[in-house]
Amino acid sequence: MKRVMIACIFLTSFINVGVVFAQNQMEELVITGTRGEIEVGNVPASVSRVDEDIIQTAQQQLTLEESLKRVPGVFLQNSHNFSQAQRISIRGFGARSAFGIRGIKLIIDGVPATMPDGQGNVDEIDLGSVTSIEVARGPSSSLYGSASGGVINIITEDGPEEAFAEGRISVGEFGFRKYQLKTGGQYEKLNYLLSGSITDLDGFRGHSFVDRNSLNTKIKYQIDEHGELAATFNLLDIPDMGDPGALNAAEVEANRSQGRDRNILFNGGEERSQQRLGLTYRRTLAQGHEILFRNYYTFLDFGNRLPFEGGVPESNGGQVQFDRTFIGGGGQYTYSQEIMDYTIRFIAGFDIDYQQDDRKRFVNLEGGARGELTFDQLEEVISKGFYMQSEFAVLENLQVTVGARFDEIDFDVSDDFLANNSGDDSGSSKFDKLSPRFGLLWDPADWVNLYFNFSTAFETPTTTEFANPNGGGFNQSLKSQVANNVELGAKGRIESKIPLEYEFAVYRIEVDNELVPFEEDGFTGRTFFRNAGSSLREGLEAGITARLFPVLSASLAYSAIDAAYRRYRTTTDNFSGNKLPGIPDQQLHAELRYDSSGGLYSVLDLLYVDSFYANDSNSVESNSYTVSNFQLGYKKELEKWQVMPYVSINNLFNEKYNSNVRLNGGFGRFFEPAPQRNFNGGVSARYTF
Repeated sequence: MKRVMIACIFLTSFINVGVVFAQNQMEELVITGTRGEIEVGNVPASVSRVDEDIIQTAQQQLTLEESLKRVPGVFLQNSHNFSQAQRISIRGFGARSAFGIRGIKLIIDGVPATMPDGQGNVDEIDLGSVTSIEVARGPSSSLYGSASGGVINIITEDGPEEAFAEGRISVGEFGFRKYQLKTGGQYEKLNYLLSGSITDLDGFRGHSFVDRNSLNTKIKYQIDEHGELAATFNLLDIPDMGDPGALNAAEVEANRSQGRDRNILFNGGEERSQQRLGLTYRRTLAQGHEILFRNYYTFLDFGNRLPFEGGVPESNGGQVQFDRTFIGGGGQYTYSQEIMDYTIRFIAGFDIDYQQDDRKRFVNLEGGARGELTFDQLEEVISKGFYMQSEFAVLENLQVTVGARFDEIDFDVSDDFLANNSGDDSGSSKFDKLSPRFGLLWDPADWVNLYFNFSTAFETPTTTEFANPNGGGFNQSLKSQVANNVELGAKGRIESKIPLEYEFAVYRIEVDNELVPFEEDGFTGRTFFRNAGSSLREGLEAGITARLFPVLSASLAYSAIDAAYRRYRTTTDNFSGNKLPGIPDQQLHAELRYDSSGGLYSVLDLLYVDSFYANDSNSVESNSYTVSNFQLGYKKELEKWQVMPYVSINNLFNEKYNSNVRLNGGFGRFFEPAPQRNFNGGVSARYTF
């Protein structure tokens, strides 16, 4: 905590000096994650945007943590175990995830990366071609439906007017190697960008390697002055990545870099191959009227090896294999107009998605060899959502937002494996929910906007979370999670003596039927889910970004949250009143960025994370930690060339901490240690034709 206080004093001193000397102007931020283009200051909710200059100069461009750790209210874990995927939580939504991203809607170039059942993953994203990441914090189901405790909207680059080619090579400790090639440009009415990357990493811990290859293409065609057609195409190939597993406290103390013995014995890990196509058509009709249609296809082949055999009769084999098809589309009408200094904006739209998983499980033998079939079922999910939202000014400086969305989600399972003791476990479940929203935005002065926001979210169990510990089929006892959010906030810009942007929010979120992970005795390494009665989250978030001098900027992001179960009883335990695991009470990120006119740049940042509990009983705690990183680089312009070498030091002060905590882990195995101090560097070269 001492380092945190020093950082706060350090940055506050620079802000005070900057009030006197800084004269730069800051760019007006515009976001699209609200189903249309709108300035951040005009949204009656907590929203943030991280831009290309931060994303594409991040140290290794391996995970979203490098970019999103500076957003208040966002907590990221598991940046060093790629087999488990990044865990992202926004105001506690997503903290429970045992695999992939839950509770948060992911969107990439207008196309959802969250499946109809609520599962999301960002493995296919190459951060080297991302131009902005928008984060809406808090329940957002009125626009995006199920699994919208927050929204992350990722936008990749368009091609510039002048064609270019760019290459980047990065290397570092733990066998880190990343190679990227990127090109783009404009040819008459056609705009294009192509980016490919190869990433290899041995990993800090034993059996934490990853081999990842991706190709991203974005094409836009201007049909005429009113219409545009865009296509995005992504190929992802991960031949293999290891899962080092979680350790108990004694194992962490003995050797932080070791992989769990059973994970090595059974070759724990996964492989995936994915193809993704997204199409959008946008057309302006009469003045102020616009229509948008989207259509998308995702095909995934997935395999996973868990650290146990899992034979019949349990039907929970240690190897998972499924083929996924995800097809969807939607449309939206937007009307926006200024009438006598009053703004009116109305949107109405629909989304229809279909997901099919052909899922099988096999016995996992030593070394990861595949044994006999133990589980075979076809899972289908169909979701339909219809939404409307209206924004209108009742006074010149008072805006009202009202909206609602109705969703219907159908789950169906066909059990094709009848050799187990449970017989035919075919079945279905259906959920429907109306999600309203109401907001007020008042701007009494040029430098401040005040807002009130009531919003809602709901979340169904995913097909994985529906797994039945008593056999195949769905766990029909699971209910959908529902959240109501009340929020007050202020945001604004000050440009008198110092260009400064700030945001502040307080909120209260009541959640019923909280979905909670647990491990059932007898299924080592397998996670199941159940409903808690209710929980309450009360929090505060604050962020500030300032241009202290023409060459120096600073930012602070602070979050505080009190998240606890109000009612939660199992057949053997009473967790009512306990803290929700996986959610730190406080978090602080501080950063200084130096950019000289001569091309030299550097970034020093600090992240403090408070301690938090690892289980529902609050008997195991993950200690607080403070991690700092430093990066130094140089941008050199040589006629049509731009060359940029850089070096980075991660975990500058050699802090010992856990990069991931597996909630409610079995046999005391909660902790996945993070790397200590390590170095990486690289160089990029860009040629403009």
